[in-house]
Amino acid sequence: MIKKRAGLSALAVLGATAIALTGCSSNGSGNGGDSGSTNASGIVTTNGSEPQNPLIPSNSTETGGGKIITSIFEGLVSYDADGKPVDEVAKSIDTDDSKTYDIKLNTGYTFTNGEKVTAESFTKAWNWAAQKSNAQGASYFFENIEGYNADADSELTGLKVVSDDEFTVTLKSAQSDFPLSLGYSAFMPLPSAFYDDTKAFGENPIGNGPYKLDGKSAWTHNQSIKLVTNKDYAGKRKPKNGGLTITFYTSQDTAYADVQGGNLDVLDAIPDSAFQTYKSDFPDSNVNQPAAIFQAFYMPYYLQHWSGDEGKLRREALSLSVNRKQITDKIFDGTRTPAKDFTSPVISGWNDKLDGSDVLDYNPSEAKKLWAQANEISPYDETLTIQYNADGGHEAWVTAVTNSISNTLGIKAEGKAVPTFQEALDTQTQDKLTGGSRTGWQADYPSLYNFLGPTMGEGSSSNYSRYDSTEYNDLLAKGRSASSVEEGNKYFDQAQELLFKDLPEIPLWYSNVTGVWSADNVKNVKFGWDSVPLYYDIEVTK
Repeated sequence: MIKKRAGLSALAVLGATAIALTGCSSNGSGNGGDSGSTNASGIVTTNGSEPQNPLIPSNSTETGGGKIITSIFEGLVSYDADGKPVDEVAKSIDTDDSKTYDIKLNTGYTFTNGEKVTAESFTKAWNWAAQKSNAQGASYFFENIEGYNADADSELTGLKVVSDDEFTVTLKSAQSDFPLSLGYSAFMPLPSAFYDDTKAFGENPIGNGPYKLDGKSAWTHNQSIKLVTNKDYAGKRKPKNGGLTITFYTSQDTAYADVQGGNLDVLDAIPDSAFQTYKSDFPDSNVNQPAAIFQAFYMPYYLQHWSGDEGKLRREALSLSVNRKQITDKIFDGTRTPAKDFTSPVISGWNDKLDGSDVLDYNPSEAKKLWAQANEISPYDETLTIQYNADGGHEAWVTAVTNSISNTLGIKAEGKAVPTFQEALDTQTQDKLTGGSRTGWQADYPSLYNFLGPTMGEGSSSNYSRYDSTEYNDLLAKGRSASSVEEGNKYFDQAQELLFKDLPEIPLWYSNVTGVWSADNVKNVKFGWDSVPLYYDIEVTK
């Protein structure tokens, strides 16, 4: 149980907004196909994407790897369908001051090699992930633990093992949302075998979650990964099926056709070509509900024309050039909502009345004026491009956005496709963009900070635009060290008001999770606050 002796109100209401907004789901319970007997050993087939990196929890920072990591590992807490933390390995998480936390563990958890999950399974894994030399994408999640050093290897002195079943965490400053973050993959435990050969482990990880890899050849790169139920799993996410086969599709249209043909059980991303037909194609087995997903595009600061006063003028002009309502209506057929901020409506504390948010309104005349002012600083005679991954169903909306920009500003703008999500990420992380890029954020844990820090904070691995603002970083720090989640959100609102001026990312819309499943093959399909299906709850009827 997560307990905070001084004020628990924010945790108590966590997920309330998500509950209120899920009413637009065409199947509120997600229970299409309830007839027929179930097959407890049946395998659920679903879609995914090739992980960008080996399967190490602290380096799986994108959706392809994250979907697998959360299936084969169990942390101190998990999240239920509405984003509320649920005790798992943690028996209790106590604090008096939001700075020092005492964490007691439940007994009975083991890794799939038989090793017991202990306090050291967490503290040693966190220490390893935080070291600069290990270059983990999620290392910044440990930045507020005493001893963390982003510039050199340094022990996390804030971690102390009390016994096999208890450890303490001392933070550099109070962090009101720290308990909320502990279900994220970076905080997962690791067995001692990991340190013997980290490279080999990444190809065949040993976890403690509801599923495990189906043998050493389970992962066929760029094709699929096969998971089976972990019979020794001691947590609350006990699978009602025999395992998962996650196929890495390069086309959402192909995946959709496979569900229609009965060759795929669950699809969590509808291609735009099926937006007008998926409800009639799957009348009793579809979902369209808000999720913690934010979509945007950005122009990196390292490119000519996109830094300083010129860059600020151009970013504002681009934002005002995009007709978000028209695009969400015509391209997405009601499965997206024009953005009002940089986070998500399903997160507690979301605010749609922030000062400066009118920069997200469609205003062609103001856009032209600002672009002309930027041209007075330095003429722009290039083709403006927005990179996107061709395997993600982005072509139609990128084309619509670039057409809107082109028609408004009188410049040439177009999409730039790369074949896969992994290739698109590599281009961004290596600072090799020659123009703009689509981007998005699916929350790691249910907090406003999780949208603002990882994507635009100093030193964050997903800050692909290379935004650097001392004022912004200071506001984030004040928000995290506030006495409560509610107080922290006030600083995060101020941080967003600064973002409306700088626009390191240009918000577009919030995504709903739109999914379908084969009512002939599976039942009890539900989608979580973060858009990921609750795989363990799915029952197989085929």
